[in-house]
Amino acid sequence: MMNMNDLAAGVFRKEVLAMSAYHVADAEGLIKLDAMENPYEWPEDLKTRWLETLRACPLNRYPDPCARRLAAAIRRSAGLDDDAPLLLGNGSDEIIQLLLMALPPDSSVLSPEPGFVMYRQLSRCLGLDYVGVPLRAEDFGLDLPAMLAAIERHRPKLIFLAYPNNPTGNLFDRAAIEAIVEKAPGLVVIDEAYEPFAGASYLGMLGRYPNLLVMRTVSKLGLAGLRLGYLAGSAELLGQLDKIRLPYNINVLTQASAEFALNHKTLFDQQTRLICAERARVFAALAAIGGIMPYPSAANFILFRTPPGRADEIFTGLKQRGILIKNLSPQGGLLADCLRVTIGKPDENQAFLFALNQSFVSSQ
Repeated sequence: MMNMNDLAAGVFRKEVLAMSAYHVADAEGLIKLDAMENPYEWPEDLKTRWLETLRACPLNRYPDPCARRLAAAIRRSAGLDDDAPLLLGNGSDEIIQLLLMALPPDSSVLSPEPGFVMYRQLSRCLGLDYVGVPLRAEDFGLDLPAMLAAIERHRPKLIFLAYPNNPTGNLFDRAAIEAIVEKAPGLVVIDEAYEPFAGASYLGMLGRYPNLLVMRTVSKLGLAGLRLGYLAGSAELLGQLDKIRLPYNINVLTQASAEFALNHKTLFDQQTRLICAERARVFAALAAIGGIMPYPSAANFILFRTPPGRADEIFTGLKQRGILIKNLSPQGGLLADCLRVTIGKPDENQAFLFALNQSFVSSQ
């Protein structure tokens, strides 16, 4: 009988065999501040009204393949024209995958690093030439000369720019972004996953640059469980991508739930303001701890640097005290000694800060 490892090696592509699975930490029993989720639930009366809308969902039928009602709600929410082209995905991850699947097999894909890990992971999974260009060490800003040199050398078919960036939280310089878009020989995707907390967007620039696409998600708004993302851009480009989108990729419950939620966007706007206010408070508290250096953030999380060699101990100490954040230090490079905390509810943030002070002192 053939050994299972030999069977896998003989069947799967070498890029898949070389990969590690994306790890999601077990948060059971912990205050969960590791995944950039909105910590607020819906009021009970809104939940009741939402559940009533689900009664009408025909689970025995396939969903609308174009999700027309949901797309209309997205356009209204985002301030887009009624006929603005959109491509909907099962989270932003599916849209990233679609973009990469559409490229020729010898294509280069370029993105600043550190950045969203799925740009690199999905590119390499598909056998594409992924090129990561380091950010500036002092402030995680775009190194424009390095980016332009990499574009000239690798001629990427696709460039990803997260705005704000994950995991650093900063907004890249707009003049630098526009220089990259103008220089790019292929597509540039601005990933605006954290736009609700930033108040900055490139949606209004779509008509100016034919190679520009803007990607968003409803996950950070407070609907992470629905898995819904969308891509805005020219009808010609989205039409090509739509050819490889799986039919019925947005299920009927997601369509109904997201449409309902976006029609009650004032609630999420209120929650966003609370999160932004807490972000400022947590940042100030982190900055007051000697030896801890937080980085300014336009997202719903804060990246902070610990003293050299202390990140693992502090992360473990927080977890032992019931707080789960993200340990980025094992990635090395510019993220060595860095931890990232999602902004939660005020009591969760206070518990984190208390535990951090305890963990920091105990690890000294």
